[in-house]
Amino acid sequence: MDRWQLEQLFSRRINRRQLLAGAGAMTGLAIATQFPGRRVIAEPTFSNYPFSLGVASGDPLANSVVLWTRLAPDPLNGGGMPAINVPIRWQVATDPAMKRVVASGTEYALPELAHSVRVIPRGLKPDRWYWYQFRAGDAVSPVGRTRTAPAAGSNLNKLTFASVSCNHYEQGLFTAYKYLAEEELDLVVHLGDYIYEGGSNPNAVRQHNSPEIITLDDYRNRHALYKTDANLQAAHAAFPWIVTWDDHEVENNYANATSQVDTEPDQDPEVFLQRRAAAYQAYYEHMPLRPASMPKGPDMKLYRRLTYGNLAEFNVMDTRQYRTDQPCGDGTRARCAEALAPEATLTGAQQEKWLFQGLDRSSARWNILAQQVVMSQIDRTVGPDQTFNMDAWDGYYAARDRVLKFLQARQPSNPVVLTGDVHTHWAMELKADFDNPDSSIVGSEFVCTSISSGGNGADTNATVEAYLPENPHIKFFNGQRGFIRHQVTPDAWQSDYRVVAAVTVPDAPISTRASFVVENGHPGVRPI
Repeated sequence: MDRWQLEQLFSRRINRRQLLAGAGAMTGLAIATQFPGRRVIAEPTFSNYPFSLGVASGDPLANSVVLWTRLAPDPLNGGGMPAINVPIRWQVATDPAMKRVVASGTEYALPELAHSVRVIPRGLKPDRWYWYQFRAGDAVSPVGRTRTAPAAGSNLNKLTFASVSCNHYEQGLFTAYKYLAEEELDLVVHLGDYIYEGGSNPNAVRQHNSPEIITLDDYRNRHALYKTDANLQAAHAAFPWIVTWDDHEVENNYANATSQVDTEPDQDPEVFLQRRAAAYQAYYEHMPLRPASMPKGPDMKLYRRLTYGNLAEFNVMDTRQYRTDQPCGDGTRARCAEALAPEATLTGAQQEKWLFQGLDRSSARWNILAQQVVMSQIDRTVGPDQTFNMDAWDGYYAARDRVLKFLQARQPSNPVVLTGDVHTHWAMELKADFDNPDSSIVGSEFVCTSISSGGNGADTNATVEAYLPENPHIKFFNGQRGFIRHQVTPDAWQSDYRVVAAVTVPDAPISTRASFVVENGHPGVRPI
């Protein structure tokens, strides 16, 4: 949606019938503003608390950060807002009591964006904590905390952040987010599967709020359900987030315009793209993303680059929207000719070029690829036969080989891949040639487990333990729930694997299961 389209939304005329349709959830005086044709509710009154989904921030730059909220007095039933524009006042302060205000203004919550707003206060100072709050009528949001990035090229001595993925509402409590909110972090990186699209399971820990989601209203209600979780809200309110998606934000294992569902109507690419457009729209509405990511129908540019001084640069990737269909029939299989095809891609040609150019030009000490699916090779069968996960980089051999050969030839400083998706913790070394044990190490990969997907999990897995000896580049595996805390300095990168004892009971304890370090200039993963 371009600037002209946004202006059209702002100037949208609301008739009396539309206004009365939402009167049960919100009342107030409809007035004309100084913008011709614009109608808004002045000083609205809500039947229920409108900031039910909390607040969030994200995509920090040195002088700005995205601040997010959504008006939703009836969050699980479309939000409960009338089809009219509503002004939201916002403030940014240098203290949690919101006394020392340094920026403020008014933003309009539009029905076309589910009454979500994203505010981008300008002129903030780099590498600083700020607090922010929203107000609509007499309703005041919780106070959120955020932090700007350091100035470009500035010397940064330390960066601490967490990588997380896979919040399945039905399969477990978001206890890990409770502990994450208590950490001393600069930011959080979410690597996909923020929601799950499936229907409700009556035997689950807690239930989804509908059958499988298909329409825009469905996706909005599902995002709202997840965001009602108090622990998730706390984690969002504590730190800025950098987000990217995987598959379940739309549909399991989808690939570009190809659905993996065997039944109609999703098998029709045109029909599936309508579903994808709805999913992308709802994702944008509920994430602290910059307007550059606003979707246009079924297309949404999510890959982007964020830099933290001279210490770290995040290449945030999208391995779903542009990929070719999974080869060999998807699943875990022996590698077929399709998996070796040079035209097979996870990223698309344009994103691959963007990645290589960015890595080539980077002056950061640590170059991070924040992406979705496992990049390292994992042979999952004991013995001479080999099987691989066709949904991961293992199913796109030539595409991965181009990345690994680029890292080997161009040698960007300290490449580190961050991954989610598989609901288990892994620490691995990226090899120029995984089939040659003597091949050079070109990078490191840290795979975070799920927040709750898969239930409680277990520390070990007999099947995995059996094939680990055939994958000597794998240095660690764990099947519990949690996240990874990363502490980065100019000299070393340390990753602490934080695990929750259980996600099926409230307030289970958390502990550090293992820690690994990568030394500057030495890509091997070493246990502490």
